[in-house]
Amino acid sequence: MVRRTLGQRKHAAWKLGGVGVVAVALLGAGLTLASADDGASTAAQTANCPTVRDKLGNVPAAALAGVEQELANLDKQIEEANARLAQQAANPQGGANFINNAILGPLASKRVAALDRIGININRVGGQRPDLASFAACGLNPPGTRSALNGNAGNAGGNANAGGNNNAGGGNNAGGGNNAGGGVAQRVSCPSVADRLPAVPARAAAEVQRELANLDKQIAEADARLAQLAIRPEGGPNFVRNAVIGPLEDRRVAAINRIATAIGRVDGNRPGNLVNLARPCSAR
Repeated sequence: MVRRTLGQRKHAAWKLGGVGVVAVALLGAGLTLASADDGASTAAQTANCPTVRDKLGNVPAAALAGVEQELANLDKQIEEANARLAQQAANPQGGANFINNAILGPLASKRVAALDRIGININRVGGQRPDLASFAACGLNPPGTRSALNGNAGNAGGNANAGGNNNAGGGNNAGGGNNAGGGVAQRVSCPSVADRLPAVPARAAAEVQRELANLDKQIAEADARLAQLAIRPEGGPNFVRNAVIGPLEDRRVAAINRIATAIGRVDGNRPGNLVNLARPCSAR
C-alpha cells in the first residue's frame, strides 16, 4: 500500500476542491464580463429610473448651465448604482432586500436632492418650478437591459453604457430650441465607448463602469459650458474647438487609458486601440 505524505494529501484535496469561476456579463451597461476560467456568463441588473430631461420643457437660458450639471449628476448617480449592481452580481451579499435597502433606496434619496436643485435653478431665474418629485424612485431593469440616461434622453440604451454613454449626438438640449433670452445651445458628440469594449473581466467591471461614468460626466460638463456660451458668446470662430472640445478630448484619452489598464491588469491583454475612441468630438 502506498502511503501519502501530509503534503501530498493536502495537494490532492486542493485539486479535488477546485471550482471554476462563473463569468458575469454586465449587458445592462454595455459591458461583456468574462472570467479567467470559462466562458459561461450571466447578466447584471441595472437601475431603471425615469428620465428627466424630456420632462422639463423649455428651460430659461439663464438656468441652462445649472440644469445641465444636475442632469449630469442624475446620470452619475445611476452609473454608480449600476457599478454596485455589477459588484452584487459578481459577489452577492445581504438578504433579499439588500438591493432595495443598500442601492435603490440611497439612489432615490440622492435623486430627490438633484431634482430639487433643478427646480431651484429654474425658479431662481423666474421660471415656473417643475414638479419633479415623482421621478425620484427607481426600480430594476431585467438583466441585459440598459438604463436610460438624461445625457441621451429619448434614446434609452442608444449608445450603450447603461443607456447613453458619450452622448453621440442624441437627445435635445435642456430647454429645446426656444431658450428665453439666448440662442440655441450646441451639444457635444463623441464616439461611444461602452459598446466597443472587449470582454471585461468581472474583477475589472466596477472600475470600468466608473470610468465610463467619468466619460459621461466630461461630456455633461462640456454641454454645460456650451450652454453658457449660448447665453454669453466669447472668443473667435475657433473658441469652442480650443476651449471646450480640445480639452474634452484630452480628458477622454486619460479616462479611456484607465479603462484599458483596468482590463489589462486582470487578464493581461490590454486593449491598445480603445484610445482611438477619445476623438474626434464635435459640437453641433
